[in-house]
Amino acid sequence: MRRSLGNLGLVAFQSLYRRYRPRRFSEVRGQEHVVRALRNAVAQGTVSHAYLFSGPRGTGKTSTARILAKALNCEAPVEGEPCCVCATCTAVDQGTSLDVSELDAASNNGVDAMRELVARVALAGAGGTRVYILDEVHMLSAGASNALLKTLEDPPGHVVFVLATTDPQKVLPTITSRTQALEFRLLAASTLAEHLRWVVADAGLEVGDDAVDVAVRRGQGSARDALSALDQIVAAGGVLDDEGAVDEMVEALCERDTARALVAVASACAAGRDPRPLAETLLAQLRDAFLATMAPEVVSLPDAALELVADHGRRLGPAATVRALDAVGEALVAMRDAPDPRVVLEVALVRITRPETDASPAALLERIERLERAPRADPSAELGAGGPRPAPAADPASSIPSTSSGAAPAPAPVAPPAPAPGPAPARASDSSRRALGAVTRPPAAEPTPAPTPPSPGPPVATPPVVAQDRPSTGLPSREELTLAWADDVLSRLRPVVKGLFGSGRFAAVDDAVATFAVPTDAMRAKCEARRSDVEAALAAHFGRPVPLRLVVDTSTAAQMADGGAPGLSLGEPVDLDDLRDVPDDPRSHLERLTEAFPGAEVVEGST
Repeated sequence: MRRSLGNLGLVAFQSLYRRYRPRRFSEVRGQEHVVRALRNAVAQGTVSHAYLFSGPRGTGKTSTARILAKALNCEAPVEGEPCCVCATCTAVDQGTSLDVSELDAASNNGVDAMRELVARVALAGAGGTRVYILDEVHMLSAGASNALLKTLEDPPGHVVFVLATTDPQKVLPTITSRTQALEFRLLAASTLAEHLRWVVADAGLEVGDDAVDVAVRRGQGSARDALSALDQIVAAGGVLDDEGAVDEMVEALCERDTARALVAVASACAAGRDPRPLAETLLAQLRDAFLATMAPEVVSLPDAALELVADHGRRLGPAATVRALDAVGEALVAMRDAPDPRVVLEVALVRITRPETDASPAALLERIERLERAPRADPSAELGAGGPRPAPAADPASSIPSTSSGAAPAPAPVAPPAPAPGPAPARASDSSRRALGAVTRPPAAEPTPAPTPPSPGPPVATPPVVAQDRPSTGLPSREELTLAWADDVLSRLRPVVKGLFGSGRFAAVDDAVATFAVPTDAMRAKCEARRSDVEAALAAHFGRPVPLRLVVDTSTAAQMADGGAPGLSLGEPVDLDDLRDVPDDPRSHLERLTEAFPGAEVVEGST
């Protein structure tokens, strides 16, 4: 004998996203621009005959349409807000109102369904405003859309249409032009986290902040997805480590550890995960790592997760991250027709962790970048114990030989004049720092040859040595700051601080402060909050306080407009007389490439 839940004394469970569906305009999170427009229209009596709500899933399109229906039929609205206590509002919440009709266009996309809807629109209601909500309107067939056009353009005065879609570009332009379009947006990570913490407190759930952060990360800006993830975490009694395999794969890519990546895939597949969703999650995490190093403000993640993916992006490097995104994306496409999708994913991971197995230009670029990032010997070591030292200057008076006979000494042979020193060859590290807007190290002093004995005559006074100009303050010079920043200070900063200050440069040093330039005003505002961390790192390096002043760098845009290099400082003028033509190189591109990579093997392939 079957028993109902009521006979057993049980209450049917209601998921969090249904239980906490917004009932008023003020409860809709992250869509202030939509709420303001609809509430003002209701309060002023200027509601349009048709609306088109578009946006990603779980952002509140259908819920907002129901709130609009309640506000239009509420018995005691307050400034465009429904009271949610009258009989009309209660009927709409319970789904029993005769003034609100919801139609799923995905399952009612034929002409007959639209004809029936048009016939019902012509019938007058009980005196209120009839609201028709068409969900997923982009799924309507061409015939159904055309059947709706005339009624949608000029409906009866008591009818309001609300069309909702997640794919607005598929809606016919003839329908879009007959509606007032409002776009819903994904929720920011901070807004979503605040909403989930309120739900946890209101529902009395026993979960910690780590569970909220995981739900926000899985939600990816969707309130419904985040609440569903929180429901799953509560049901499981805590956070399940189902993302550990993806984190392990990303760590293996950062360390270029092929075996570790393959073991992570095997462990995930043994736990029941399908290779395709695993690759999709890996692709999303690599995308976050890339954006966290290029534009951290566009990544919708909690602070702890943002710091983690930013560290992954810096360790991988831009070239390796882009190549990994391409490889995983190509693997996802190939998985559709592959007999074993796991093999496709494993091959992609091998190509990413071992660039030598990949002959693509992106792999070659990554190998070049790895060589450029390799540590180099300090040029100052050339003047160490084993290096050449300048000869001591001879005393002019003692250079005149004495003779016992008192005769004049024979004139010393005159040495031929030394050739004029040419320009010092540029080092690879100098070009790298110049590309970052930095200054180069001063070239090492050439060893001074021993002076030849002068001709007889009175001793000549040696001109005084002029000391190199240095700042008059106690602060380090701009050159010292730039070299210390690139060699030591930047690598000691925390990942978040490193990501914010990595695109800036030291512009000047005045009496009491060092000026640090960043690309945009928004970046300057973010860096201002972390300025104390950088000042502490500089003080630890130089042994004295180094105050910073943050400014917006406009020199890069000006140089790009003039056709100059983006990283060249305006304080380093270029003398055109020093420019020399590059001599012709008779070698081919292939010969120069194989010479740059000793031991490389040329593999012939068909295009």
